Amino acid sequence: MRVLMPVPDRDFDVTEVAVPWRLLTEAGHEVVFATERAGTRPAADPRLLTGVLFGQLGAADEPKRWYEQLTTAPEFTATTAWADLAVEDFDGLLLPGGHAPGMRQYLGSGELRRQVARFWALGRPVGAICHGVLVLARTADPGTGRSVLAGRRTTCLPKYMERTAYLSTAWRLGRYYRTYPAYVEDEVRSALDRPDAQFARGPRELTRRGTATDDTYAFVVEDGGYLSARWPGDAYLFARRFLDLLGQRAAS
Repeated sequence: MRVLMPVPDRDFDVTEVAVPWRLLTEAGHEVVFATERAGTRPAADPRLLTGVLFGQLGAADEPKRWYEQLTTAPEFTATTAWADLAVEDFDGLLLPGGHAPGMRQYLGSGELRRQVARFWALGRPVGAICHGVLVLARTADPGTGRSVLAGRRTTCLPKYMERTAYLSTAWRLGRYYRTYPAYVEDEVRSALDRPDAQFARGPRELTRRGTATDDTYAFVVEDGGYLSARWPGDAYLFARRFLDLLGQRAAS
């Protein structure tokens, strides 16, 4: 199956891209990367490769290794333009996150949202993690004018995580962890019909992450063919659950 993964030119999250890419390709699926302009060679947030602050807060070793492998993969160096996408050619859509300034290109793109709306209307699997949920929250259903998430259960980057990361690093990094003035959770909740019933924050975590073999500290929300997760610590579980959704589509 073919899975579409749009990314900005720079600053996407290492783990939220590399882990799903690796698990999907290992399972035999094709991942197609799309950027604003065709042929762009995208790049992850470099701080997540070296450590955000004093070598800490970055990606774990395995996702970093996988990202290095990804940078030499043919699909990563021959990206498709958002405007040129034929969304019906894809079986699934994955929307990764990231918080550094370069993410605004992707999170704020009207062209990308138009393509996401077209794919959403097909009823095929859609997964979004962390800031990637903002793309869906900002995408309007052409029939209703409301967000495509208006009636869905979802999670995203929790406000307490975003606030803690910002407050603990602002003295050195300024607003690096604040992509927009509004918190991600606040904007996502504002797109929902019944936010108190539909939004799931998950267990409180700040440092413990899910791994390739242990989902104890990971959390995702599944609502039909829509899957969401909070942060890089959920990436392995998120990718495996998305594989399940693709399997269900293949069997239907």
